[in-house]
Amino acid sequence: MVRTFAAIDVGSFELELGIFEISDKNGIRAVDHVKHMIALGRDTFRDGKISYRLVEETCSVLEDFVRIMKEYQVEDYRAYATSAMREARNSQIVLEQIRVRTGIEVKIISNSEQRFISYKAIAAKETEFQKIIQQGTAIVDVGFGSMQVSLFDKDALVTTQSLPLGVLRLKEFLANARVSAEVEHSLVKELVDNELMTFRKMYLKDREFKNVIAIGEPILTLYYKTEAGKRKEQLTAEEFDHFYARIKSMTKDQLEDAFDVNGEYAQMLFPTASIYKRMLDITGAQMIWVPGIRMVDGMAAEYAEDKKMLKFNHDFSNDIIVASKNIARRYKCQMSHIQAVEDSALKLFDTLKRYHGMKSRERLLLQIAVNLHACGKFVTMRDPLDCAYNIIMSTEIIGLSHVEREIVANVVKYHDQKFRYNEVEVSAKPSRDSRLVNPENLTLMIAKLTAILRLANSMDRSHLNKLADCKLNVRENQLVISTDYSGDVTLEAISIAEKGDFFEEIFGVRPVLRQKKKV
Repeated sequence: MVRTFAAIDVGSFELELGIFEISDKNGIRAVDHVKHMIALGRDTFRDGKISYRLVEETCSVLEDFVRIMKEYQVEDYRAYATSAMREARNSQIVLEQIRVRTGIEVKIISNSEQRFISYKAIAAKETEFQKIIQQGTAIVDVGFGSMQVSLFDKDALVTTQSLPLGVLRLKEFLANARVSAEVEHSLVKELVDNELMTFRKMYLKDREFKNVIAIGEPILTLYYKTEAGKRKEQLTAEEFDHFYARIKSMTKDQLEDAFDVNGEYAQMLFPTASIYKRMLDITGAQMIWVPGIRMVDGMAAEYAEDKKMLKFNHDFSNDIIVASKNIARRYKCQMSHIQAVEDSALKLFDTLKRYHGMKSRERLLLQIAVNLHACGKFVTMRDPLDCAYNIIMSTEIIGLSHVEREIVANVVKYHDQKFRYNEVEVSAKPSRDSRLVNPENLTLMIAKLTAILRLANSMDRSHLNKLADCKLNVRENQLVISTDYSGDVTLEAISIAEKGDFFEEIFGVRPVLRQKKKV
């Protein structure tokens, strides 16, 4: 079966449409690509909202996209908006205008979702991606509004951080500064270094990096270009240094001619190259790979995966879990206790499937909540739950939407205090293509996950993992927790009994600890 799919990226500097054919047999094939330059981000980053003139232009372009989609007989589409729309005060008004006038429903995605989608496009280049991330690798995703740096080592995600270094932001800052080209070059270096040096102190200490993977729309203008004018995906650090020096020496008119861009785009080439140059310098990487992917490529990969038409060898869910564990380590959580609670929580989730009706996405959110449930103690032992909530809501968790981060934060907040249904607040709403089960009742979902985390935490109340070998069975309205542990489990038994009322209220079964006596 071949399905025709359209991806629409409502970006900070461009509107893009990608038409793809997706099949189980041949994977993803790009059929057409259309883009229109429109600087939505300039209005947002300068004035905090998108002007009516740009709304008119956006709707007009999207109407053309709809016409193209009809010509290709597109069967399904996704339309995502990123930082410019995320940060605009009037974003909901703009999205409603787009829906009414074009019929296109645009979803604003979080920064972590945006970057995660891009990683899936890289992973579609499977052989090269898996080979490169075996060694220390930084994926540097530079956009018009911001940039993301994700560090991989031995096929595992170490950390990911968002930095306010989008090239459109830098360009707007330089435009206001009105300085000479020489001073402009110096300012860009200082601005970039100010952010990246802090990042290096926090995350690059004692780590060795061999590669930088460069993605994001701005790099595509520089894509493959060397001083010889040849196309090349991979450059050594030395080759990129020569390339950077060439761009630095060129005037705006020369950049326009060399890269076949208009003046507005030409002004962003040097800031783009500067960011990648400094990343190579501070990581010590010897190679930069430009896979040449766009946001729309990632959207097609995400859609194909969701529809079971594409399967990645790389485990992206594991990246999310590893990232949450690294956040826990940053806040000095006791990792042996977290592992014990995680094991128990997943046992509970799997045993109670017919009682809670949740699926794999909620299971993943439960794991993240377990990993982060004690992070607030880093700030204070007196009121750790509110601190944990604030830490989670302030921390980028790769691959999670804003509403999913709110779910995790609420589960952590209420796992050790009275659950107040009327006080649980989730400001965001899941989209129509949400992977969550029963998204219309988020409070109930949070209550279910909270009840599981509470009980799992009680099962390791002593932090000695006494119930590591336990078995779970549901019979006669009881969840029987059976253990062969021969030592004292009084603390666990008391704690499980204390948490039993809420657990029974949610699932209709009461947890009971039974210790098998050795003859």
